[in-house]
Amino acid sequence: MRLIEPSPQWRDAFLEMARDWRSVGDQRYAPAVLNFEGYLRRLDNHRRGEQLPPDRVPSTEFWLEEGGVLLAGLRLRFRLNQELEREGGHIGYDVRPSARRRGYGTQLLALGLVEARARGISPVLLTADADNVGSIRIIEKNGGVLAEEVISVQTLKPIRRYWIQG
Repeated sequence: MRLIEPSPQWRDAFLEMARDWRSVGDQRYAPAVLNFEGYLRRLDNHRRGEQLPPDRVPSTEFWLEEGGVLLAGLRLRFRLNQELEREGGHIGYDVRPSARRRGYGTQLLALGLVEARARGISPVLLTADADNVGSIRIIEKNGGVLAEEVISVQTLKPIRRYWIQG
């Protein structure tokens, strides 16, 4: 199991992961399904900090791969803005629905923390919806210390803010 950088060679595996999300009614990767090459260009621009929308910060994306199958995605933000400081943090991740509850999220975040440290990001801020027990467990298994619970500006639901030391 390893983190890989998005690239054209993983197109079919990525589209299969996107179909998995769509099968549960989640369209999170819809832009990539419509235009995979454009999606890769946008990720590359984000990594370089170019052509970013006003609310975005430089970031990179990784995919968790095992045996040619993409199991999850992870976004590592190189810095925080005011919005990410409250909700979003340095790392966001998602495990495809068919691969959940098998420990992939915990391993994914552990690998993401290695990448964050390699880029000098420490401590690392993560957030999780207060009712997302799976994500809370993943963060806490990786050393997350609860800093506080706040109300999401977007959903008006409680979210938990965690710090993980380098």
